[in-house]
Amino acid sequence: MSLTTWLAVVTICTLGAMSPGPSLALVLKQTLAGGRGNGLIVAVSHGIGIGLYAFLSIIGLAAVITTSPTLFATLQWAGAAYLAWLGFKGLTAKRGDAGELPEVPTTASAAQDGFMLAFLNPKVAVFFIALFSQVVGPDTPLLAKLAYAATAMVIDIGWYMIVAWLFSSPRLLASLKRNVVWLERFFGVLLIALAGRLVAGMLKA
Repeated sequence: MSLTTWLAVVTICTLGAMSPGPSLALVLKQTLAGGRGNGLIVAVSHGIGIGLYAFLSIIGLAAVITTSPTLFATLQWAGAAYLAWLGFKGLTAKRGDAGELPEVPTTASAAQDGFMLAFLNPKVAVFFIALFSQVVGPDTPLLAKLAYAATAMVIDIGWYMIVAWLFSSPRLLASLKRNVVWLERFFGVLLIALAGRLVAGMLKA
């Protein structure tokens, strides 16, 4: 594994992680509702899901997903349904007696949401197959393959941990929490809209 090749993987994975989408919305939503801890847990669990796809892509199993229309479509529909469900929960959020959310998300739900959002997105497999097909060959050592997959996972975790950390600064979080219910509903609408976009894309295909 050359330094130049590894830096290319780092650059592409960083740009992929930083692109706005459902993952960013979920990290912000969990950070706002559950605090910095929840945001960091989402970042780690989402990164584990990304790392899993990266590893499967390198060893060839992800190709099975992308070449099976039924399995690919099942994962896509499940992902859209999960996004819509998360959005519905946010959209129906109600204010508690003290103005806060009546039910603060648990760390377990944060971990589940982060991992499932990554796992139910088969396009991640397509991304990594396209990426690793350019840098991984028959002669690539196993250690190098694992290093590529670990790189993708660490970058994803690191980026969303930064996002969670920045948006959970005490002053900013206190300001946001004054409008926590409306922000929950905003993220709910956003997640439902993203789910709708996924469905529209699937119906066009």
